[in-house]
Amino acid sequence: MASSNRYGLIAGNGRFPFLVLEAARSQGIEMVVAAIKEETSPDIEQHATTVHWLSLGQLGKLIKTFKAEGVTQAIMAGQVKHKQIFSGILPDLKMMQLLASLATRNTDSLIGAVARVLEGEGIRLMDSVAFLGPLLPMPGTLTRRGPTPEEQNDLDYGYRLARELGRLDVGQTVVVSAGACVALEAMEGTDAVILRAAGLVDGRPLRVVKLAKPKQDLRFDVPVIGAPTIETMKKAGATALAIEARKTLMIDREDLLSAAETAGIAIVAVE
Repeated sequence: MASSNRYGLIAGNGRFPFLVLEAARSQGIEMVVAAIKEETSPDIEQHATTVHWLSLGQLGKLIKTFKAEGVTQAIMAGQVKHKQIFSGILPDLKMMQLLASLATRNTDSLIGAVARVLEGEGIRLMDSVAFLGPLLPMPGTLTRRGPTPEEQNDLDYGYRLARELGRLDVGQTVVVSAGACVALEAMEGTDAVILRAAGLVDGRPLRVVKLAKPKQDLRFDVPVIGAPTIETMKKAGATALAIEARKTLMIDREDLLSAAETAGIAIVAVE
């Protein structure tokens, strides 16, 4: 029987799960990883002592695995693409029961229901950024260049739109140009909505706002940006980015800010 009071990591895609493992290990904590076959990088095997692979719909297997390993606290880290909710993945009985109980299948309702099931089984979900405080920005301008007055006007407008979008639990990202809303994020994700916006403005500069939802549950779906976000903005002709202070995970912060400086993109963290 495994020792009790262990930490588990439910790993999605991207760098986020690796950052959690690294930060936990620096505090002397080795995590039991539940890796999602449809999402998690195989490289996770080289970064964790214990890895169990399961499919997205295998909620019952997840619970049995964590219980067998003595896991009582867990973190969700890494994106699970929203479209997976509607994919051909076959849910097990536990997941089927959960899905049948939902009135809507947006991100918060689905993962919130998973969290309640886990807690009912004695597995408490922690904030996904519990070990990552230094990677969350404080309020202020993060790049050497701050927004121009025109950029600031667009960011202010995008801020109001993003707050409303988040209140409706639709998405986190809004793209604005010259005082007009160009695109709102739904299921496609930040990079995709920025590129979609670029196809609508005929070369006019874009501004991007990505905020946490007004009642963001940091146990899941924490806003994340990285150097690839900046590359996408550069490709799309976006010149300024506003993110949520203290609630946005900046992956590889130094590389991200260096890429922004090179591309001439202003980044601000707002409250």
